[in-house]
Amino acid sequence: MLNICQEPLPQSLLSYVAFRVAFRETFERLSAHLDRTRAVSDTYGYLCEVPFLREVPAQVQLDLLASTWNKHLSRELHSADLVDESVVYAVCEAAAHLVENDPKIFTSHMRGGPLDLSVPVDIQLARELRLLYLEMPNDGDFLLISQFLDLEPDESIQQKLEMGLDPKRLSPMFDVLGRWHVSAQFPSRLKGLLTEAEIRRVTSLVPVPCPA
Repeated sequence: MLNICQEPLPQSLLSYVAFRVAFRETFERLSAHLDRTRAVSDTYGYLCEVPFLREVPAQVQLDLLASTWNKHLSRELHSADLVDESVVYAVCEAAAHLVENDPKIFTSHMRGGPLDLSVPVDIQLARELRLLYLEMPNDGDFLLISQFLDLEPDESIQQKLEMGLDPKRLSPMFDVLGRWHVSAQFPSRLKGLLTEAEIRRVTSLVPVPCPA
């Protein structure tokens, strides 16, 4: 179970849809990028919804999504850090945007998974996807971080403190920017979100390191 500010993220069909659609869309864009025969923007993926994390490589975006999804499904209690909050916000926004702008692609991504769903893909669904995150008690601190990037370190720390942001809580966000590879646990964390066949396809394109 994933807690955001002491409140659990609902383990619902809606959360499954948001995570699955955001994963599938990002993965298909990554697949097109690796194919090199189809045009794709240099910056893409669901985490583009969070300005600070826009440059995170697509494969790392997928790994972060899998990690947060695994915490969400876990029977153990996990307190969300800012990366988890970013992922939840971004999957909801990315899925809602697909509903509004490309409902056929949204429906395609939703189908064929561990849960076979048929839901009306309309403006109400987009609203419910956004409310899944917006109704959680959070301050949206991860959306404020990008304004500190151009500041000197001392000035940045001072402004963070003035805004009530704990610099130590921000460190996982900066750590993500230095990552390039997925974790060894990546495939196992996709259970419940993708089918076994889908997981095999993902790992055929995304190199997974051997467990230490």
